[in-house]
Amino acid sequence: MPPSIIWCRGVDGLHAPRVQVETDLSPGLPRFTLVGLPETEVKEARDRVHAAILNSGFKFPDGRLIVNLAPAELPKESGRYDLPIALGILAVSNQLPASAKERLRTYEFAGELSLSGALQPIRGAFAMALSAGGAGFVLPRASADEAALAGVGEVLGADSLLEVAAWLAGRGELQSGSARAAAQPVVFPDLADLKGQAQARRVLEIAAAGEHSLLMYGPPGSGKSMLAARLPGLMPPLSDAAARESAAVLSLAGRFDPSQFRARPYRAPHATASAVALVGGGSPPRPGEISLATQGILFLDEFPEFDRKVLESLREPLERGEIHIARAARHATFPARFQLVAAMNPCPCGWQGHPNGRCHCTPDKIRQYRSRISGPILDRMDLLIEVPALPAETMAQTGGGEASAEVRARVAAAREKQVARQGMVNARLEAGHVDEYVAMSGQAVQLLQQAAARLDLSARSWHRIMKVARTIADLAGSIGTEKNHLAEALQYRRPFSES
Repeated sequence: MPPSIIWCRGVDGLHAPRVQVETDLSPGLPRFTLVGLPETEVKEARDRVHAAILNSGFKFPDGRLIVNLAPAELPKESGRYDLPIALGILAVSNQLPASAKERLRTYEFAGELSLSGALQPIRGAFAMALSAGGAGFVLPRASADEAALAGVGEVLGADSLLEVAAWLAGRGELQSGSARAAAQPVVFPDLADLKGQAQARRVLEIAAAGEHSLLMYGPPGSGKSMLAARLPGLMPPLSDAAARESAAVLSLAGRFDPSQFRARPYRAPHATASAVALVGGGSPPRPGEISLATQGILFLDEFPEFDRKVLESLREPLERGEIHIARAARHATFPARFQLVAAMNPCPCGWQGHPNGRCHCTPDKIRQYRSRISGPILDRMDLLIEVPALPAETMAQTGGGEASAEVRARVAAAREKQVARQGMVNARLEAGHVDEYVAMSGQAVQLLQQAAARLDLSARSWHRIMKVARTIADLAGSIGTEKNHLAEALQYRRPFSES
């Protein structure tokens, strides 16, 4: 009997190339061989598939069984190949009727099998559905709902190998994956919970309106972490294209929740995170925190406590919006279009400049602490502000300031202006387009020239200040970028030495 061919999808970075699962059965001593560059997880499929076939009421064939996963140069990992391997064995041993051949040819299959034959969810279902480009897919039921949100092709869900076999034989139907996202929007902490900090609130609104990177410094308990946690609630839901990109990356890491489709990711790794955890890596390469935060916010608290090399690894993705991971045998590119928000203390003890006078850090210690953040990283921060300690009378007040809903309405209006004008938010403008879209008045240009000479601004800082000024103008409903907009943008880039 000729070999059976079942189609599946592998994972190569953010792509899911098609994999041919070819099964051949020939006379000889019982043997089950799996070839095609399988990783350990795939090699273990022999035992899972053997038990699942028997426990589903089928017979495991006698003879020499060879399963080839092609193309051979693509490493195969995870348990996604269990279902197509099991179906190939059933087909080549004539335990599936001839009528099943058409469905086996036109659909793609993926799923991990338990020993009982039940199907378990797999990682990367969303990315696989996007790459399938409209082909029919049969997946575990939980993964089918995830893949259906991609909106391409027919996606069917099953609970077990036996259920898939019955459907192939025409003795039952599989339920289509649900493409409905959660009816209730994700609820983020409200800005009204925060007392005082008028300037920080204003800067947070600017950051939300233009997706600008932000660094906040101030003593412990001044509200830096609270401000960062409220930033996603000031921004509109993701567009369909942005939501798909975010979902594809989260799916690869097994962290996609269909109920939060279109919600902006908010990632806050600990300061002990390694470079691989932050930017991605491993074998095979997997996305790190900067990619999991794609189309959302990456919050790095205690910024100087991160390893210097870890922080320096952010430089490329902050500029390019993607990260390329190169290993000896594998290369992978992941999106990294995140909004960086960082927080830090002003000195090692945290109390420098506080009215309580607790700080006894010497100037050298303060300088050494702040120098953990390199000049190139600081140069890539659009907004740099101090978040001072709150006086007792402010903390004693009842109620806070504006609610997130009020600020979100202004942010949405400003972002609509940016998209209508240039097709993207201001922070994503390339250097070559800044002069075209940031129309500055003569007085604003003169002020920027004076500031550049006094502050010794780099070309990158020049452009970033212009983009922040344009966002301020958009919030004000101004057609042009005026001197007062630029003046406000300049005060949000004060170096530490002036704090």
